[in-house]
This record gives sequence, C-alpha cells and structure tokens, in this order.
Amino acid sequence: MTHSIKTQGHGEQSRTMIKNTKKTNAGYILLETIFYILLFAILSIAIINAMITMTKSFKETAIQAELMQSGNIMERISREIRQAYGINLISTSSLKLNTTDSVGTNKTIEFLLSGSDIRLLENDVFIGNLNTQNITVTGLTFTQVNTVKGTAVKISLTIKSNHDLQNRNESFYDTVVLRGGY
Repeated sequence: MTHSIKTQGHGEQSRTMIKNTKKTNAGYILLETIFYILLFAILSIAIINAMITMTKSFKETAIQAELMQSGNIMERISREIRQAYGINLISTSSLKLNTTDSVGTNKTIEFLLSGSDIRLLENDVFIGNLNTQNITVTGLTFTQVNTVKGTAVKISLTIKSNHDLQNRNESFYDTVVLRGGY
C-alpha cells in the first residue's frame, strides 16, 4: 500500500510539472506571436515606404521628360526661322515669317502666344497649338537682331508642367539666323 501512495504522490508531481511546462510554453508562444507580428509590421512599413518613394521618383521623371520634350517647340520655331527669307511682323509675343513651301510657293508662318498656348498659323490659318495640354507656356519673347551680314531672331521660351505641384519653370533660349534668302 505504501508503494501505491508514493506512486500517486509522484504522479501528482508529474501532472503539476506538465501543467507548469504548458504554462511556460504558452508564454513563449505568445512572445513569438508578438515578435512575428512586429517583424511583419516593420517589413510592411519598409515595403510601403519603398513603393511611395518609387512612385514619387516615377512622377518626377515623367514631369522632367514632359518639360524636356517641350524643347521640340523651340526646335520647330528655330527650324522655321532658319528656312524663312524675311520677317513679316515681329512683336514680343508674336512672329510672322515670310517663307516658301516645298514647291517654292510663298507662304507665311506665324507663332503667336495666346493665353498659355503657342498657336501656329500658316497663311493666317490656324494649324494647331505647339504645346500639349499638359504644358503651360508662361513666357515667349521674340527679338529681332539686325547686323550687316543678315537678320536673326532671339527667342526666349519659358514653360511649366501642369502636373508639377512645385510649379517649376523650364526656360529655353536660342538665336537663329534667317537663311532662306541665301
């Protein structure tokens, strides 16, 4: 009989130890769960931050590309001035050139700042705007330069992107000699 009492006493100790072990394991499981939740939250924040940075960089690149592509406006104006043989009318925001078409027929080309757009007119007929809807022209200036050897036009063009929240301007400058008479 004594032997069985000892066994029962030993069995109660084992059950108590198992219960204590389960409580200790439950505490570790809770700590592990909190650790994994915190790790997931930190990684999520890092990934979201990286995505926000990439989005801002993409938008900035798109704005810069838009502004640089608008340099084509300056190239078009410069090309028409080079091909012209005379200036019909010039003011600070308007330039009307005497030139010829591909078969040699006389025509006029006019660049006119109208509001925030540069209008292109051929023989006094509106052809279209040189700038896109995303670009606002904030300044356009034409200045005639006369020398003994010929005539030139100094151009100053300032534009901004409608998508740019910082309202930055991009300026282009050029001086072009009329060569159509050569």
